[in-house]
Amino acid sequence: MKTFAQFLLFLLIALLAIVLGVILGDYAPWYFAWLVGTVMLVLVAAAGGAWLDTQESEPKA
Repeated sequence: MKTFAQFLLFLLIALLAIVLGVILGDYAPWYFAWLVGTVMLVLVAAAGGAWLDTQESEPKA
């Protein structure tokens, strides 16, 4: 259930980014790319941190 809640949160953030991109008019592509790029950077960093934690917690075979 926690994963589903996180998915919904990220979906809402993506929708907000799209709406902001549409509202901003002529500058929309630049702002949209900036917002999506920032969100992707944060998500990739979080995934890398989770992966590192998983590797450290697993016992060595």
